[in-house]
Amino acid sequence: MNFEKVVFGFFITLAATMNFGFWIGEMDRPELHSVWGLAGALAVSVIATILKFGDRTQLGAVHLATSLVADAELLIAALIWTWAVYIGPGMDGHIMSQVVSFSGGALLANIISVVLMLGEILTMRR
Repeated sequence: MNFEKVVFGFFITLAATMNFGFWIGEMDRPELHSVWGLAGALAVSVIATILKFGDRTQLGAVHLATSLVADAELLIAALIWTWAVYIGPGMDGHIMSQVVSFSGGALLANIISVVLMLGEILTMRR
């Protein structure tokens, strides 16, 4: 068993599941979405992105691209949340739905990354 691949798979899967945990729930109800869930999803997503920098293959480039998209979407969601709470009108249903929508885009990128990882595993030969 390759420990590096275990860590890689762990962080890709954790990024997707943490993002899903934040994303699930009614979009316009801020009490159903934790700021710590979003922060955790962003932190794990950045770690997963860093782990993807070493791969020089075409599949590695697509993995990196999906991670960068997820990072950008989660960062935008966090910035909207921060703006709403500290600068703007406060968190309401409209703003929360925007945050959750960006998180959903990141979740789609995470799902693509997991599918690519599974496809790579299935095509590997011993």
